[in-house]
Amino acid sequence: MLSCREVVNDADQLLDGELHWRQRLSIRFHLLICHNCRRYVRQLRMLIFAIPYMHQRASDEEVSIIMAGIVSSEKSDA
Repeated sequence: MLSCREVVNDADQLLDGELHWRQRLSIRFHLLICHNCRRYVRQLRMLIFAIPYMHQRASDEEVSIIMAGIVSSEKSDA
């Protein structure tokens, strides 16, 4: 079983699809039982999604969409 530190170290490679299937399976298993790592990977995914929009100021609509996604993901973890 992977430790949380190992999951954090490999999370970017997981999201980029660069891990071997065994590594992905190990991380996915860990994410099933670890709320904190699930939250970390979800936040990292959202950050990666937002990076292309960081070169300019976000519109109010974009901010509302991102905030709604964060709120709904936090509610689903509760």
